Amino acid sequence: MSALAVLWFFLIFVLIAGYFVLDGFDLGVGVLYRALAKTDAERALVRRSIGPVWDGNEVWLLTAGGALFAAFPAAYATTFSGFYLAVMLVLFGLIVRAVSLEFGAHDPKWGRAWDACFTIGSFLPALLLGVALGNVIAGVPLAANGDYAGVPLLGLLSPFTLVVGALGFAMCMAAGAAWVALKTERTSAVHGRAEKQRRVWHVVALALFVVATVLAFAVVKPQFAPGMLVAGAIFAIAFVVCIAASIAQAKKGNDLAAFVLQSIAAVCLVALTAVSLFPNLVVAAPGSVGESITLMNAASSDTSLAWMTGIACIGVPLVLVYHVIAYRVFSGRIAEEDVA
Repeated sequence: MSALAVLWFFLIFVLIAGYFVLDGFDLGVGVLYRALAKTDAERALVRRSIGPVWDGNEVWLLTAGGALFAAFPAAYATTFSGFYLAVMLVLFGLIVRAVSLEFGAHDPKWGRAWDACFTIGSFLPALLLGVALGNVIAGVPLAANGDYAGVPLLGLLSPFTLVVGALGFAMCMAAGAAWVALKTERTSAVHGRAEKQRRVWHVVALALFVVATVLAFAVVKPQFAPGMLVAGAIFAIAFVVCIAASIAQAKKGNDLAAFVLQSIAAVCLVALTAVSLFPNLVVAAPGSVGESITLMNAASSDTSLAWMTGIACIGVPLVLVYHVIAYRVFSGRIAEEDVA
């Protein structure tokens, strides 16, 4: 395998980590929306907390999909065709969420309907993206030509994939609660509710991580590449430490540190997935006619990967600069008077 193929394998997971961290808290805010906000003013406050950043955060998902298509077209074809219904549900959720955010604040007559759309549109991606990733780890039935050979949608559900999906969902919920706690005044009722939700979902995430780890070694039995088992153990320990430290910082009232540690834990989770898969992109389930899709049999030419690397060296820093500016401009806590 070429060095560029290895580089892009991990770069794609960097993009996935960026999406998981940034849009993860958006999705969590959407699902927890009705639990955090009880009045119109509080709902406007919660919407305002993500209003300036949610659309920019979605860029990371689009970039990850585009990078997978360009760097590993065979893996892109298998995952996006095999997970077609799940992908369409995710896209439907993202579209509904976007529409509800744009129209909800300007159409009070249909306010409850838009609020429901906001929650549903956030719930679908938060759960299904984790389920899809769980299938990539556990293995999917592949035909001789590399096509998905299982049952659409329902064939993607198993105890392990559901637990992984639930773990990703819990991390989004914890991130959403941590973000709202960071962005609202400590004396507000919304902040108090966010603190409670954050504690609950942190504990749920830790419990699901333990269950997922046990199922992975008991059922999936991942085959780590040389050196990757140690890296996986490091990321797993780092995940637990970061969640525990986030809980400790939250108890001290340090909302910024709690959110940052929660985000680092999310990155560790994605990194653990990457090292457990390497060098596979899509693992073939036992009994599959086709073989696993790996870096060796799915990578584009070195010329294509070299061009992609050059473009990434220009584009990624620009995206990062945009995010730094956006988050700096809209930094600070929001009061109800700000959205009146």
